[in-house]
Amino acid sequence: MINKKTMIIAEAGVNHNGEITTAKDLIRAASEAGADYVKFQTFNADDLVVKGASLANYQTKAVNYADQRTMLKTLELKYSWHEELCDFANANSIGFLTTPFDLKSLEFVSKLNLDLLKIPSGEITNFPLLAKMGSLCKPIVLSTGMSNLGEIEAALRVLTTNGAKKSAITILHCTSEYPAPMCDVNLAAMITLRQCFEVEVGFSDHTLGTSIPIAAVALGATVIEKHFTLNKAFKGPDHSSSLDPNELKHMVKSIREVEVALGSAQKIVSPSEIANRNIVRKSIVASCDIQKGDAFTVNNLTTKRPGTGISPTRMDDIIGEKSSHYFKKDELIKI
Repeated sequence: MINKKTMIIAEAGVNHNGEITTAKDLIRAASEAGADYVKFQTFNADDLVVKGASLANYQTKAVNYADQRTMLKTLELKYSWHEELCDFANANSIGFLTTPFDLKSLEFVSKLNLDLLKIPSGEITNFPLLAKMGSLCKPIVLSTGMSNLGEIEAALRVLTTNGAKKSAITILHCTSEYPAPMCDVNLAAMITLRQCFEVEVGFSDHTLGTSIPIAAVALGATVIEKHFTLNKAFKGPDHSSSLDPNELKHMVKSIREVEVALGSAQKIVSPSEIANRNIVRKSIVASCDIQKGDAFTVNNLTTKRPGTGISPTRMDDIIGEKSSHYFKKDELIKI
């Protein structure tokens, strides 16, 4: 196969709005959609951002808070919830992930024994956090929004120097705007990342809709991460640019179809095609009545369906030969 099964991460992020019941509903929705993992974000607002830090433009359009810290305090995934949510995810047959944004949160998350660690785009230059992540020797997914090749190379160096195996790192191409405009997606850069760093690549998508992550899988993405919500009208910074549960289900279904359709690198006749070959291909036939002993010429031969007779690929061999018997118009030639 060209592609392994794509890891689909349904990014719940902060769309729980500070409510554990909503977090559970998000887990259930991600599982019903067929995602492999549901992912949240673990941080303490006081450790993440200084007092008075400004909101991003997209955040000011969605919420009414004085600064980032005030907003983020309402969106914390409480440490006390994590084990309960892990158990709930397990009961719903979906993997649980969460992104730590600071060293204290990373220390806590590392004790949950999750399958992998996720580094968000904003932390790609946070070398102390990256060094600690590398030392944990876990599979790592690294988002690269807002970064250039030099910054990605430096981040990989910190991770691998501190213990991470390069073969266990997947780099996600990403455009860190919400929603990301199509003209800024530059999806082909994902291929550049694979060629430059010789690692698995994927796509963390912030566009509206589902077409771009589906296209990313066709281009070789092994991981897809996509924000989703229970309701786009909910109050919060990310809801309006997230998928709803039905859209998430559509994305997962489409990705699985693309995986099957990619098939192998071999150009062969597929089983479903075999029966159609004789129906739609052509044979050499008489274009008029041909008497026994007449020579076959371009004037008395043509090609028509079905393909059960002599193939048109042999036309040059037939021209000039003498007819062995009488052929009516439209009769398949036999020699």
